[in-house]
Amino acid sequence: MLPLSLLKTAINHPMLVELKNGETYNGHLASCDTWMNVYLTQVICTSRDGDRFWKIPECYIRGSTIKYLRIPDEVIENYKDEPNRGQQLRKDQMRRGAGSGQRGGRGGQTNRGGRQQTNLSNNAGGSTNSIGGARPAKQQRR
Repeated sequence: MLPLSLLKTAINHPMLVELKNGETYNGHLASCDTWMNVYLTQVICTSRDGDRFWKIPECYIRGSTIKYLRIPDEVIENYKDEPNRGQQLRKDQMRRGAGSGQRGGRGGQTNRGGRQQTNLSNNAGGSTNSIGGARPAKQQRR
């Protein structure tokens, strides 16, 4: 069971988030991202000692501050009932071109924006300094 895909299944469901500093947030999960940052709506915040409460319409929580998340059992059951969930996500990524090497990345075979590579053996000018697009030296006229 992958945590991020389970968290995405929990969108629009109530959940409890406890932070590393002891505060708790109860609300409905509106969205999440790959860093496990969560955006909650209809939130009730509880102080770390449990004696103060705040009602907040919406709240953004950074993923690195989260100690744990508590998700309703029905979300976990829905997640388990979805067959081939991981395979479907991989198929969707391949359709969009992720991992196929067509776009993105750090350059590669197309050399767009970089220097053209030259073949030193086919140097027409007879000079050996044709590295990185340098021109052959001019010949003196006699």
